[in-house]
Amino acid sequence: MAIAEKLMQRHTKPSRASRVGACTALTLSLLMSGMSVAQAKIDDTAVYQPVAPTIDQARANILIARQLQFTHFRNLGISDELSGDVFDAYLKYLDGQRIYLSQQDIDLLAKAKSRLGSALKTGQLQPGFEIYNLVQQRIIERLQFALNVIDNGLDELDFNTDERIRVDRSKADWEPDQEALDALWIKRIKNAVLAQRLNGTEDDTIKDNLRRRYEGQLKRAYQARSEDAFQAYMNAFAGMWDPHTSYFSPRTSENFNINMSLSLEGIGAVLQSDNEYTKVVRLVPGGPAAKQGQLQTADRIISVAQEGEKPVNVIGWRLDEVVDLIRGPRNSTVTLEVIPANAANESVTRTIAISRDEVKLEEQSASKDIIELDRSGETYRVGVITIPTFYADFQAMQAGDPNYKSTTRDVRRLLDDLKEQGVDGVVMDLRNNGGGALHEANDLVGLFIDKGPTVQIRNANNDVQILNDEDPSVAYDGPLVVLVNRMSASASEIFAGAIQDYGRGLVVGSQTFGKGTVQAVRPLNHGQLKITQSKFYRVSGGSTQHKGVIPDIEIPSRVDTSRIGEDALDHALPWDQIEAVPHTRYYDFSGVIDELRKRHEARFSASPEFSLLEQEIEFLTKQREMTYVSLNMDERKAHHEQIERTRLTIANARRELRGEEPFKTLDELEQWQDEQAADLDSTDEELDFVIREGGHIMADLLELDQRTASILKPAQFAAKADAR
Repeated sequence: MAIAEKLMQRHTKPSRASRVGACTALTLSLLMSGMSVAQAKIDDTAVYQPVAPTIDQARANILIARQLQFTHFRNLGISDELSGDVFDAYLKYLDGQRIYLSQQDIDLLAKAKSRLGSALKTGQLQPGFEIYNLVQQRIIERLQFALNVIDNGLDELDFNTDERIRVDRSKADWEPDQEALDALWIKRIKNAVLAQRLNGTEDDTIKDNLRRRYEGQLKRAYQARSEDAFQAYMNAFAGMWDPHTSYFSPRTSENFNINMSLSLEGIGAVLQSDNEYTKVVRLVPGGPAAKQGQLQTADRIISVAQEGEKPVNVIGWRLDEVVDLIRGPRNSTVTLEVIPANAANESVTRTIAISRDEVKLEEQSASKDIIELDRSGETYRVGVITIPTFYADFQAMQAGDPNYKSTTRDVRRLLDDLKEQGVDGVVMDLRNNGGGALHEANDLVGLFIDKGPTVQIRNANNDVQILNDEDPSVAYDGPLVVLVNRMSASASEIFAGAIQDYGRGLVVGSQTFGKGTVQAVRPLNHGQLKITQSKFYRVSGGSTQHKGVIPDIEIPSRVDTSRIGEDALDHALPWDQIEAVPHTRYYDFSGVIDELRKRHEARFSASPEFSLLEQEIEFLTKQREMTYVSLNMDERKAHHEQIERTRLTIANARRELRGEEPFKTLDELEQWQDEQAADLDSTDEELDFVIREGGHIMADLLELDQRTASILKPAQFAAKADAR
């Protein structure tokens, strides 16, 4: 019992956590003796009441274990090795930044590591709940300690030392003991104070902000529910099979069903928990956040404010509570304070006001534009079709409405319009398209090919289903370029992969997301299980899973591929290959691809827009590679000012290209960005240079090879190609 007694005597002066510490020591002694925390008598003075599993949860656990073992695509048994992985994943979920538990705690919990698997098979949830209760008590201790530090006054903190703090602690060693955790938390508080001071916040306001942050987190730790522990534990367990397999509690199931029906009035963003933060996973095309334009994928939300009210700090909140706070009546405004995805540290934040609304199908619709390219006296007219998502109005379809909306129907109409306007080629823009209706991806491929297979789907029994385009008609047989990026996923990858395999067009951009799996939601006695049941394969046999689609011609991206993409997720299913299915090869680009890449690189080397993109990528990469930040006020201020100067320099260089006046300060830049975002009807006259480059690649294709012109160009354009 010496360790438990030592852990009870962490502070030399009275602490807010003294009663909680006693309860924690009791918990540790119970864990060491093998006795159940939930069944033990807890000190009546303790604030935190340990949560215990229910019979319904135990039954749901048994059902989940069976479904994972026998119906998931991945053949994975519940073994001792898996038990250890579940233990690690569970701790990562509960204390991902390793700021609450010490190595002493980990050593005490270690004996549970080998027995979680066998317990999960039979619905014995107690080991997982004991771990959860200990972590909650440690969270309370840490927050109480932080409040004590703040009570002592911010002027007691020394910002003239050479101290540093690690930015990401997810792979750091556990701190050895509580004393070391105290030192770490003082650094964390100093870092939070510095971040706000650099943003011009006064110390009294900083103190108030931090107090509200920690008290809010403390309140939620006290209010821990059995369902919180069960959902966290089941997700750590289910995540061993793949990152898209997860458990939905009854309340989470309700939110999931609302989101799937698109009836939710909110901001149109998909969120997930990321340690203490709520992170933006993706924006719903046509939704309020996407139209507003400032919120980005991988941004972390730190506060939420309703109209006319003070911001509520949501660091440490449960995901469902953050969602409830963001959700609200149509036409009302919610203001989010976020740490941008490309921020060097927590001192860089921005405030984004978004008007809530319902996501409307028509605002996700495909759209077209025409650009003209002047090349050595020749003018090329290029049609551009942007597809935000693969959609279909299922209700109208089932009701027999002959004019129901869908991606394929809309794109067919747009292609007809472009052909009538005499375009020389078409660029299909699928960047940031996260997927959608599978049959729409199949039908869309059919607009560009004769009859043939479009995608293969293999289930856990190795049965392969082949989806085909049965319609021999072709809506467009001219030159085609497909633009993709890291956020192009699922149905987008099926379309791009099929176009590439058929040799029907060139894929240009950056490696796609790599989401090549299919999930089904299955009801349980308590909640739902979303489980991966099959996998997509291209007609050439390669999976779109993990690897995604590799473009024929690559364009660098600002997206951090180490954080976004299937290959950045734990336990993602691997890439593999099955037999190809017979399909037509319309054109072999191998004879021209080297020259196409050479011309593309020459254009980009001379392009000021690309030069700016490279500068921005280099700047963002350096920020992401920073593993520590200084806690010295002067050093931190100098670094902060350097970041601001770089942002302003890049923004003004871009304005110079447009012939616009430069911004004098970063505040002026941010005010302009806010005004642009608030004006949803404003348009940027400058064409996206990546789209323009797609048009140039199409023109290169026409110029390089007459075979390309005769095979890929419609008959009505052949005369123009021959004249060249």
